Amino acid sequence: MNRNRKKSQEQETFKALDGRQKLQYIWDYYKLPLAVLCIFLYIIGYSLYGHFTHKETLLCTALVNVSAGEALTEQLNTGFLDFTGADRKKEQLELYTGLYLTDDENSPYHEYTYASRMKILAAINNKELDVVLMNKEAFDSFSQNGYLCNLEELLAAEDTALYNQLKPYLITNTIILEDNSVDTVLDPSVAYEAVTEEYPVGLDLSQTGRVSKAGFDDAVYLGIVSNSLRKDAAVNYIRYLTE
Repeated sequence: MNRNRKKSQEQETFKALDGRQKLQYIWDYYKLPLAVLCIFLYIIGYSLYGHFTHKETLLCTALVNVSAGEALTEQLNTGFLDFTGADRKKEQLELYTGLYLTDDENSPYHEYTYASRMKILAAINNKELDVVLMNKEAFDSFSQNGYLCNLEELLAAEDTALYNQLKPYLITNTIILEDNSVDTVLDPSVAYEAVTEEYPVGLDLSQTGRVSKAGFDDAVYLGIVSNSLRKDAAVNYIRYLTE
């Protein structure tokens, strides 16, 4: 009975309040449940938004030591989506830009090298990087560290006609299988030694296809990352860039 009487009194008190007082009354007595409700609704809304706006990534491409103009960037990104007939609302191409690798301390981009290296390593380790477009310095770095796959074997297996078409533009580079670089750092008197291998890990885009028309002064190389999970799409990207 006391509970019912108290509830009745609260109802009468609430009815006697004006509009602003009613809002204050609700806030004073129910702010914790309201806060919990708002958090719950936010989580539900955020999850629904992420679900309906999520796009499948068809390919992850990086420009390293290469700056592309607006027109070429468009071709490297949405141009490929159109080439494949992808639905832009549901599918995307990730294009990483502003990455630089250089040992030249006088280079204006030298200060970005450490951050770029960390980002590249993270992307490779997480298998989030498929294709790299780069200059000679970056190409040597990627090759020596064993980050790039054998393009001759991949293209020959995936598309014989494409391989025969691009064979003159495949570039061989040195891959360091093992070395004693740590020993030479610890003891400068130790001579550097390395076990290496050479095979085609790059494609010179400066001589064929869309990139050749972009007006780069130096060669631009394409490589496919060894642990890429989207090698089929990467080969199709080569097909698109060199058509």
